[in-house]
Amino acid sequence: MSASAINKISSFFDKNYQTPSWLSHKLSRRKLLKSAAGATAITALPVLAFSKNEKDELSKAFTSDPWLTLNAVLDHLLPESNSGPSAKELHVAIYLYNVVYQQPTEKNEIEFIYKGVGWLNGFTKNQLQKNFIELTTAEKESMLRGISGSTAGENWLNNLLGYIFEAMLSPPIYGGNPQGKGWEWLEHQAGFPLPKAGQRYFELPKRSVVSHKSAGNIIQSKDLLANKKFQKMKGSNKA
Repeated sequence: MSASAINKISSFFDKNYQTPSWLSHKLSRRKLLKSAAGATAITALPVLAFSKNEKDELSKAFTSDPWLTLNAVLDHLLPESNSGPSAKELHVAIYLYNVVYQQPTEKNEIEFIYKGVGWLNGFTKNQLQKNFIELTTAEKESMLRGISGSTAGENWLNNLLGYIFEAMLSPPIYGGNPQGKGWEWLEHQAGFPLPKAGQRYFELPKRSVVSHKSAGNIIQSKDLLANKKFQKMKGSNKA
């Protein structure tokens, strides 16, 4: 399903919606995450640091939609608890922000993520006369369960859940998993060497050369996470 086709869809419950091919491929590849957790913990990790201007830019983005609602949905999907780190602690929203504005993400996927925000708020307004962020925890749960009953709603939520897992498992340089909190919780040892700014997969020469045909699918913007100086943090080894 193309961006133009998605633009014609009016809600999560529109019967004209069909699972797009890019999402079908992502969901099939995501099965690999089942074996992602290892048996040991983190070692030395870079600590992500933002300048004041970058913090201000991120804070401003998260005060209005679509990021205001996206952040609230991610926080609800992985809330604070005693059993493990939350979406907030894992910086999932910052990771997703970097996916949208820096990484070579398909334009159709970004359009779908943004459209879902409008469809969700349209649904909650119709049901409860309030935007998603204004709802109680119980109301948010009810509304998300409601949209999950549709193909589009299930697809949208699954895509966001996938980014929660990615943020939890990826090196901190990509914006999520600060100080390896996700790895530590899962007792997972990351591969080596860990990427640095300028050496992330989308910054490597083969990925930076964009053909004319694919250029339209890449979102160009300032990288909020590159060219940073990182401190090394001592990790602990577990048996």
